Amino acid sequence: MSHPQATPAARDSASLVLLRDGSNGLEVLLLRRHDDSSVLGGVHVFPGGKLDAADCAPDTLALLDQDPATLQQRLGQPDLAPERAAGLFLAALREAHEEAGLLLATGATPAALEQLAAARLDGTPLTEAMQSLSLRWQVSAIQPWSRWVTPDHPAAGPRFDTRFFLAALPTDQQACHDGYEATEAVWLTPLQALQRHHAHEIALVPPQLMSLVQLLRHADVASALAEARERVPPLVQPERHDSSDERVLCYPGDPLHSVRERALRGPTRLRWLPRRFEPIGGFDAWFD
Repeated sequence: MSHPQATPAARDSASLVLLRDGSNGLEVLLLRRHDDSSVLGGVHVFPGGKLDAADCAPDTLALLDQDPATLQQRLGQPDLAPERAAGLFLAALREAHEEAGLLLATGATPAALEQLAAARLDGTPLTEAMQSLSLRWQVSAIQPWSRWVTPDHPAAGPRFDTRFFLAALPTDQQACHDGYEATEAVWLTPLQALQRHHAHEIALVPPQLMSLVQLLRHADVASALAEARERVPPLVQPERHDSSDERVLCYPGDPLHSVRERALRGPTRLRWLPRRFEPIGGFDAWFD
């Protein structure tokens, strides 16, 4: 007798939406995941990944420029242990360093960055290398932005409970892909990214697509960070509603979603087409 397939638990993860002011306005960093990646291969994403046990370790948290209790409060999740909340901030910064070569840390001079890179090539653990160079993770520089939980569905595959943060590109640093997890690093305005997705030039998934829609209204980095500081990060738990000929993801505020209050601007329903998501109303629906 067959048994219902168990839904996998969502794993804690973090992602950093890096911003800069470009000639055409606000720009966002997107990394193209390696085609051979088992998760989102070939898709353009923000730097990010799973929370590691080491992210919550005392020696790692000692390198943060804010204490765990403060970070728990900033994250807006009082039910989460302070050390785990702090670890999520750290995970976002660590992943940006590992995947995009960026280091948001006090004391991150060009010389210190070179020394850190050399230590890492020699196999020195990141925390140990930062301790030796008196570097402290600058968690104060990133702002909680949103929380996305992969749909609770047996066919969803790996599930993640991802906290997204916003940050400005550090002064005098350049983003670069690592060549392992990511094969391209590109800066685009939110509108350019949505247009390239629509033209099949890049592939984006809902958390990235909907985050770009939220950023459309902002002319510069300061405006986006100000919004993040002023609101509690919305919780977004998409719900699948499949029919015989279409797979649809619904978001809070949609008539089919169990949460009636909107969490995001833009469309409340996306449909899955071959290797892409798009609003029911086509490209113009991104701006509803």
